[in-house]
Amino acid sequence: MIETDREPRLKHFPVPLFAMVMGSLGASLALISARGLMPGLVVLGVWVMWFAIALFLALGATYVVKCLRYPDAVRAEWNHPVRLAFFPAISISLLLMASALLMAGFGVAANWVWLLGAVMQAVLTIAVISGWISHRAFEVGHLTPAWFIPAVGNVVAPIAGAELGYVELSWLFFSAGILFWLVLLTLVFNRLIFHNPLPDKLYPTLVILIAPPSVGYLGYVSLTGQVDGVARVLLNAGYIFAVLTAVQAPKMAKLPFALSWWALSFPVAALASASFNFAKATGSQAHSVIGAVLLALMVVIMLGLFYRTAVAAKHGQICVPEQ
Repeated sequence: MIETDREPRLKHFPVPLFAMVMGSLGASLALISARGLMPGLVVLGVWVMWFAIALFLALGATYVVKCLRYPDAVRAEWNHPVRLAFFPAISISLLLMASALLMAGFGVAANWVWLLGAVMQAVLTIAVISGWISHRAFEVGHLTPAWFIPAVGNVVAPIAGAELGYVELSWLFFSAGILFWLVLLTLVFNRLIFHNPLPDKLYPTLVILIAPPSVGYLGYVSLTGQVDGVARVLLNAGYIFAVLTAVQAPKMAKLPFALSWWALSFPVAALASASFNFAKATGSQAHSVIGAVLLALMVVIMLGLFYRTAVAAKHGQICVPEQ
């Protein structure tokens, strides 16, 4: 790891970087889900999956070294009101990885990865929520849509968990995810409406609003095996939040790049996957078209994010002390 003249870069290696893995695995699932459009998308989706796994291993190994060499810096991230919510991105990445492996035909590997991800997700969910309710230094201004991330992880679990045979455990995760999503949704909207606007650096996290209902739809359908009224409510909630956040696009386009921009990747990919799933289950051509549009948008977003991240890294704007 390259060191600066002042402090080692490794000390400031941020846990939000795991959002890159979430976005990449979400893209993999969306591409595989779009196999009805073009068979070649499955192959591309599998390649993206392997890239995401390699990225996860690289980031994971780096963060382990950070934990060993700079435990105080890790504790500082854990006590940070925004970065705390990104720790479950590690376990969510494992659960998404299990889903991608299962869809790609690697059932045995998917089973073990899912078990590891489920244990980590359970531990991190309890730890994060305990931190929220016991840490009295939090203020309303600290609340952002990034706080949805721990809840989203729980509704990710049933996507592969139900098919792997962990039905009751998947219902437990799903119940926790939906419960905390509804609670946090109320709190986040209270913060957005009645308090100061989100800082520019965190404004892109608004797109995270799309993720819980979209992933919730996929988890619910995996558990029940059908598309009923509840599934439709979840999917359409995803579309509603997508429209609400799309209206903010002109403002977002004027903002400087930050790692928070990776918040755009996974939600769009999740909504694309949900749209393709609904189209396959109901035969809806409209939802197939919506899925295709979201898939194209996801590809543009992912390419842009990787490019902007590479440029930021080249100019030494990543792994630096928080401003």
